[in-house]
Amino acid sequence: MSGRSPSLPASGVDAVQTEFVMTAEDFASIASILHATSGISLSPSKTSLVYSRLAKRLRVLGLESFREYCKLISGSDGVDERQAMLAALTTNVTRYFREPHHFDYLRKLMPDLAARAKRGGRVRIWSAGCSSGEEPYSIALTVLAMLPNANELDVKILATDIDPIILAKAKEGIYSREALEPVPADLRKYFDGVEANRKFSPVSAVREMIAFRELNLIGPWPMTQKFDVIFCRNVAIYFDEPTQDKLFGRYAESLNPDGRLFIGHSERVNDTRFLSDGLTAYRLRSGGRA
Repeated sequence: MSGRSPSLPASGVDAVQTEFVMTAEDFASIASILHATSGISLSPSKTSLVYSRLAKRLRVLGLESFREYCKLISGSDGVDERQAMLAALTTNVTRYFREPHHFDYLRKLMPDLAARAKRGGRVRIWSAGCSSGEEPYSIALTVLAMLPNANELDVKILATDIDPIILAKAKEGIYSREALEPVPADLRKYFDGVEANRKFSPVSAVREMIAFRELNLIGPWPMTQKFDVIFCRNVAIYFDEPTQDKLFGRYAESLNPDGRLFIGHSERVNDTRFLSDGLTAYRLRSGGRA
């Protein structure tokens, strides 16, 4: 092994010689399959990352080349490995109350939402791309801070992710003491200690509000009812512009009138059905029309 970082050739060399050979054709095949199955777009600048993460999969599988790997993931018997590839190539970076201005905004929405819930109405919030669960649990904590009996009312949070491995971790909901540091002191009462208080887990009042479901954002959406708030933060950055536009268009169609969409700090919404309504926050125009 040469020890140099693999990259796509820039001057006519057809392959990178390291522990395994990755050709430009191999990379293109991997990028195409990932895009088709998840919407995630990989540019050639990501070759080093792709090589380093998938080389581990080749070792596990006992394969000798990326050509063999591409043959596996492109076949009908490659479903499980395509899922493993997705998990290997995506980075789940999250934390409790990440980008806290969105939770401040949700608090401002809560009086109207709480009043509706108290009248017997439904309130629905979607955490799209929930990763290891900190986001939907943060949403539930924010709701409970303003409506302490929310779990007894028709207030529900849908938490979805394409990766079943990280989704299982989210559903388990066990976190270190350090992970809970961003949680406001008055909301830490909603956690119970486990493993002799070395780990902590949300109490039932929090869990009862959240439904964790596997969902591919570029695939069919089984939900038939609309949402009041959608969190989709630092997800669209992995998609190309046409996929982003289609995704935000589907969100516009999935929100109640005057619904809100929260996105990541480096993302922008161009759909004219949305109005900018603060830092990385958007409000659906009345009736959802441009």
